[in-house]
Amino acid sequence: MILIITNKEDVHPTPVIELLTERGIPFFRLNTESLLSDYEFCWWNDSCGCDFHIRCIQNGLEVRSSEITAIWDRRPEQPKELPVKSTPGIDKHNLAEALGFLVFLRYYLKDIPSIGSIAGDRPAASKMLQYRIAHQVGFSLPESRYSNSRQAIIGLAEKFPYLLLKPIESNDVWDEDNMQDYVFYSQKVPSESLSDVPDEAFTQTVTFAQNYVEKDFELRVTVVGKKVFACRIDSQDLTDDTGKIDWRQGYEHGMKQTAFNLPEDIADKCREYLRCLGLNFGCFDFIVTPSGEYVFLECNPNGQWLWVEDATGLKISEAIADFLSSFDKSK
Repeated sequence: MILIITNKEDVHPTPVIELLTERGIPFFRLNTESLLSDYEFCWWNDSCGCDFHIRCIQNGLEVRSSEITAIWDRRPEQPKELPVKSTPGIDKHNLAEALGFLVFLRYYLKDIPSIGSIAGDRPAASKMLQYRIAHQVGFSLPESRYSNSRQAIIGLAEKFPYLLLKPIESNDVWDEDNMQDYVFYSQKVPSESLSDVPDEAFTQTVTFAQNYVEKDFELRVTVVGKKVFACRIDSQDLTDDTGKIDWRQGYEHGMKQTAFNLPEDIADKCREYLRCLGLNFGCFDFIVTPSGEYVFLECNPNGQWLWVEDATGLKISEAIADFLSSFDKSK
């Protein structure tokens, strides 16, 4: 039995579930925002050990922990639906208790083979840890600094003509007065312009800065187990600057995305990177420079990949189904 932990709005499991159904591989989908409203569950320990079961009220399907052979910890959300509403304070308490149960349950399952990991994904999202591992496996990297020190950031700027400024954790700000969401994308800035920035712009936050790396094209590399899928992103072919600095802005501007034959040494380094972190899945972002150098930017340990499959035809969903099914010894 494969346990898929996600939410109702997540479309990524759909093609994988279709493949599992075709193959007769049993699975159970847990949409975590509906934990209290759509499921009945119990975890217990007794003289025989520990176990749990979850039953979906809507379709009657059940899963027991002793049946689970693999987990896809995809996109869980906090529980937010209640079968019966009470006072706001009681509702908040009840949902907090459900979240605590869900977190503890996922930790309980951490040793089962998985794509996505409550124990591994959050630490692996740290760019600092990512860069230490990337150095270890031999990737080329941009020079980077996190700091609240003007001197540290200016020191980096003095070495390069342009810097790239990136958000660390918060990707947007909601302007309540104007009902406007401002999304933070990576920004290319002339290094000389930072000399006019006031001190408080550095001291009141943490700046994440890198030297700007010139691009021929970019790559999104998705690794599932040992299988590697590379998508070429021709962000520099866009007619205006939208998407050239941060390719996420180029979706609506005809940005070309195609399957790419990744050099085997880069593919091997991606596999080794995930091995070092104990992960079975990762979405890597690279720049390929005009001189042909592959420069590591980051690795999302539970990133989006369906857009790559839709754009290129690369069979990522099949690889995920293969990986999850490989632990079912009944077939």
